[in-house]
Amino acid sequence: MSIDLTILFIIISCAFVTIVPRIIPFLVVRNITLPEPILKWLSYVPICILTALIVENFIIQTDHTLKLDWSVIAVLVPTVFIAMKTKSLSITVISGVVFMAGLRLFF
Repeated sequence: MSIDLTILFIIISCAFVTIVPRIIPFLVVRNITLPEPILKWLSYVPICILTALIVENFIIQTDHTLKLDWSVIAVLVPTVFIAMKTKSLSITVISGVVFMAGLRLFF
């Protein structure tokens, strides 16, 4: 398989454009102390992102109506209980994937 130099340059440029905005904030914040209100505000970011990802998957928009994807909700409920009980991200993600795989395998 051969790669054209232009394609290689585009791939490297896309990687650079993707990585730089993710690294620069960490480098800047590492050397300064953020005020308490900003730290409190930043603590809400992970839960907001997780909520947006979850809601996006179980609400289906068709024409002018909204419908719920009950298979996703059926997996969400036990996964949330596992998350509250273990407070472990890896166990929660693994259990959610296993539940969804089992649900899709049997239904």
